[in-house]
Amino acid sequence: MNLEFTEEQKQFREAVKGFAERHLREGALARAHNPEHPWDVSKLMAQQGLLGITIPEKDGGQGGTLMDAVIAIETVAQVCPRSADVIQAGNFGAIRVLAEYGTQDQKKRYLSRLLSGEAVICVGMTESDAGSAVTDLKTTATPDGEGYRVTGEKIFTTHGQYADVMLAYVRYGPGVDGIGSVLIERSAPGVKQSKSSRFMNGEEWVTTWFDNVHVPPENVVLRQGGFKKQIAGFNVERIGNTARSLALGRYCYETARQWALQRKQFGRMLAEFQGLQWKFADMKIKLDAGQLLLYRAASNADRGFPSAEETSIAKAYCNQAGFEIASEAMQVMGGMGYTEETLVEWCFRKCRGWMIAGGSIEILKNRIAESVFERTFSQRPPKGGDR
Repeated sequence: MNLEFTEEQKQFREAVKGFAERHLREGALARAHNPEHPWDVSKLMAQQGLLGITIPEKDGGQGGTLMDAVIAIETVAQVCPRSADVIQAGNFGAIRVLAEYGTQDQKKRYLSRLLSGEAVICVGMTESDAGSAVTDLKTTATPDGEGYRVTGEKIFTTHGQYADVMLAYVRYGPGVDGIGSVLIERSAPGVKQSKSSRFMNGEEWVTTWFDNVHVPPENVVLRQGGFKKQIAGFNVERIGNTARSLALGRYCYETARQWALQRKQFGRMLAEFQGLQWKFADMKIKLDAGQLLLYRAASNADRGFPSAEETSIAKAYCNQAGFEIASEAMQVMGGMGYTEETLVEWCFRKCRGWMIAGGSIEILKNRIAESVFERTFSQRPPKGGDR
């Protein structure tokens, strides 16, 4: 497998780097600590062609590859870690599901605004009793003429408090085959949201309730039996999550490396102490290993072989590695690394969340084990009760 970038990819990376330096370096610290969505950054990225990188040109995107989107995330994150989230939202997750399975009418009504940076779409999956066991979701879609009435709730939804529209997972009937998805606008009658709560990383989230919300037939994305298609898209979304984890780890590594080359204690630069040298060696090993796993998953998915095993391995490793590297970088920088004067502590908090979101490390390891033993291991108790 050749992991060398093509000349086109190298040129793309340099163009993204130049854009980030010109527009994103200034204000990077304040941007990270602002819970509001950076709409100005979204619109700038849209003008630069960094939203919809992976979406076909016929749908208004750039017609690029997953690797292109990964390059964009990695490059932007080295200048402004917070802005890498904008690339994630504009290339992975709900926006890709809409581009892949949405009707032409849905794309016309929603996709164009998303790709212009004027709107954001969120995905409503998690519920109070349906986290890792997402197939336990209880939000129902009951037939009402040609449309549906949706009742239920969603929690921990990224962008939920300001997204114009939600791609909501709903239950049309019993079992896994009864799950599909619909588009629900935040302004629709019957949609209510709680006051904002805050995650450890500073992001805000709200509980969203659907009280007999009418969903017209033109807003149905996937009907019964569509769950596997949604999860296939979710496997690809993990590549974006993985890229951000590793990119933020690299940001912390580079910040701490520069610190170690300038900061002196006991009359010597920190880089001259063997204990710290070993820390940087360990960090570099994790960065290189994670990079190979990430690029393998992305490049194989681009060739038409999206592998749940490869994306699970990459995400599980890079989530852990990004968090550990951020932690070690903070330790190297001492008190300064722990303050909000640098973004190292913010990256540390951000990376910790990705060990839970998008598929927890434990669930990913379950999926990896199934590949190891070539069989499925149900996490549910045996039918008929415990025995």
